Amino acid sequence: MPLQFELPPLALLGPLLAAVGIYGLLRWVVWAPGGGTSPKSISDHALWVGVIGWLASTLQGAANAGIIFLNPQTPSQTQPAEILEALAWPVVGCLGVHALGQLSYPGPRGSRRLATLSVRRVRDFLPWRLAWTTLGIFAASAATITWAAMQPGYRPLPYTSPPYGESGPNVGGDGRIPGTELAACLATALILLAAGTVLVLWLISRRRQLEALDSGDNVLLRTIAMNRLLRTVSTVAAGLAAIAGNFASRPDPAVTTDWTNPTALVAMVVLFVMWLWQPPQLASVRPRKAETRRASSSGPKNVRNLRSEKHPAAVLTASLGALLGLAAVAPGMAVLLVLGSTNPARATVISAVMAACVLLAILAGELLLERNYGSASAVRGWPVQPVAPALLTAAIIGLLLLAVVTVMTAVGEATLPSGTPAAPGWIPTAVATAAVAVTAVPATQAVRRRRGIVTSDDGLDAALRAVTLNRIVRILAAFLLAQAGGLLISAGPAWGALLGTRTVPAELWEGTAAAAGYVLVAAAVALSLIPVTAFGPRRAAAARRAPVAPAR
Repeated sequence: MPLQFELPPLALLGPLLAAVGIYGLLRWVVWAPGGGTSPKSISDHALWVGVIGWLASTLQGAANAGIIFLNPQTPSQTQPAEILEALAWPVVGCLGVHALGQLSYPGPRGSRRLATLSVRRVRDFLPWRLAWTTLGIFAASAATITWAAMQPGYRPLPYTSPPYGESGPNVGGDGRIPGTELAACLATALILLAAGTVLVLWLISRRRQLEALDSGDNVLLRTIAMNRLLRTVSTVAAGLAAIAGNFASRPDPAVTTDWTNPTALVAMVVLFVMWLWQPPQLASVRPRKAETRRASSSGPKNVRNLRSEKHPAAVLTASLGALLGLAAVAPGMAVLLVLGSTNPARATVISAVMAACVLLAILAGELLLERNYGSASAVRGWPVQPVAPALLTAAIIGLLLLAVVTVMTAVGEATLPSGTPAAPGWIPTAVATAAVAVTAVPATQAVRRRRGIVTSDDGLDAALRAVTLNRIVRILAAFLLAQAGGLLISAGPAWGALLGTRTVPAELWEGTAAAAGYVLVAAAVALSLIPVTAFGPRRAAAARRAPVAPAR
């Protein structure tokens, strides 16, 4: 029986609007305020292409593809058409973002066009070590899909345990479709990913030269784009292998309930490796040592030139930023494995655990900073502008959005029919938000009450406090946006019951709420990835010095 896809025309409206919005965003990033491009704006453009492409490549929606859940009310993907649709959007999305990144560069505006006589080939710009690693990941993913293809299908079986006093394994659990059906869908997605990667690599090599860059930087920019593309498709290929491993690791429910998915751990390792495999930097935007020394030795400091400081306290504060990512991702992955991908409260719990772990890491960093470099007799500096206005505005907007969404959801859930089998979704969100707010208090107090740093530079202590405060407000703003988005996604029926009318059906409101929730979650992720140095003032601001007093 041939596959039949029932894709209404309105289903393509969302991806089309997303493509137009991403193209417009990338065009806005690459244009400098003066009306043209610059090496800095081109470098920022390449970064945003990588970030948006990574966000579009998530396979979370297809994590349990092919699994027949024991609970018939749990949404499942058991039909090939459903599985292919869930796999196609991430693959096409990440490839499409990188293609739009190349197409969104502006054309030549000068009277003379920059061109080269040499033929541009993919292999001339390809980062070979990363390319061979990506090829190995694709091969391992194909092998895992082949393993899944050899697995038989099982019907779900209710959980049972041996009678009291007798030994034996517990049996029962979810079932699965025949392995050949899932493997055909995964193989199609992997082939589409490989073919699309080759086409985008060819597009990168054939893209026109940019006037704002010299010949060397134009070559390096192509390598940077290929680096970001290969890292993204590697994680997608590893995700396809994790889906195949999740399917193949499921045992016969009539035999046992115990099972593990080793490919999920391998996929996490691939994710961390690709996250650390940073691309090179354009020579025209690389900071020069002489300029860095002048910036670090003239007057008070701000968050932009903090990395140039040689003081151990500044080095410790700058190094803590990389550890905050690990403090967020590792606990979040662990909670996801514990809760599973079908738990309705997973988004609320995961974002709360990640935010709380980051705040605790910031608190530990402040305590370590005070213990190693603080002194009761040192001057305690305090920045004139503790938090950047952009971050403070984002936090206030996130708080207002979360308050409105929580109240509206509570009212909508109160109007649901009495027989609806759903627990109030706003209660976990409110509890998690309160818990994270309580966790932020010790970190903020540690910044304010920390003893001064022993240094000859009057502005260093104030700059360190400003960096930490900006980190706290950044994680709180991202957390509030993620909580509001997660509540919109999970509480769609409440919004349908509250706003649904005869002219506008409840299903439309549910879909609109879910779409808005995904936008807020994407904004939260993007905000958490932006360095705090990007929010600092362009000119060093004077630091206000507190009187010399013992730190309490």
